[in-house]
Amino acid sequence: MTISSSTAADAPSTSPVWVESMGGPLIVVPVSALAAWSGSAETGVVAGDGTAPDDYDRACAVDDLAGVIAVGDEGAQALVLADEPATSCFLPEHRVFLRWLAADSEAGLKAAACAVLADAETQWEDCGTWVSDGPATLMDSAEAGIDLTVEHPRGGLPAQAPVPLPAGRWAVRATHTKADEDSWVGLVQLLPVES
Repeated sequence: MTISSSTAADAPSTSPVWVESMGGPLIVVPVSALAAWSGSAETGVVAGDGTAPDDYDRACAVDDLAGVIAVGDEGAQALVLADEPATSCFLPEHRVFLRWLAADSEAGLKAAACAVLADAETQWEDCGTWVSDGPATLMDSAEAGIDLTVEHPRGGLPAQAPVPLPAGRWAVRATHTKADEDSWVGLVQLLPVES
């Protein structure tokens, strides 16, 4: 598995860009709202010494497999990939976030994900509706959106992956399931909602 902080221009079209968190949930923020996402702050509750929740605290508060929270004051929404900090990528051909829960290889995990997606018996959890105005970024919820282009002191950009989406309303469904003897698959899928 490779974890990348590549931008869309650097990402090969055949292999997804995997994003790992520092321990909290991953989040999908519309590109148009990245500047409004403040991530974890010293004044927050979970990672700081404050009493008022910051953006990271709000992402951590999502109890389901996925959930939607507000970003900024302009009505934007972010999609939180919650439950556990599993390394994840976006598979645009299925409009699904693939979460690496357990697998021996990327190829095995992707094959297991395709099997779960094709199985009519898969049990899905309804995780609400997400409204997005177009392309988004998969990232660690602890990072501030404005810091995604700032190199870490230890080197490299914050982990992130492009999420090429058209504007729309998306029904969000998720599952964590044992796909086979070696693979546990986490999926968060976006299904278009007709207006």
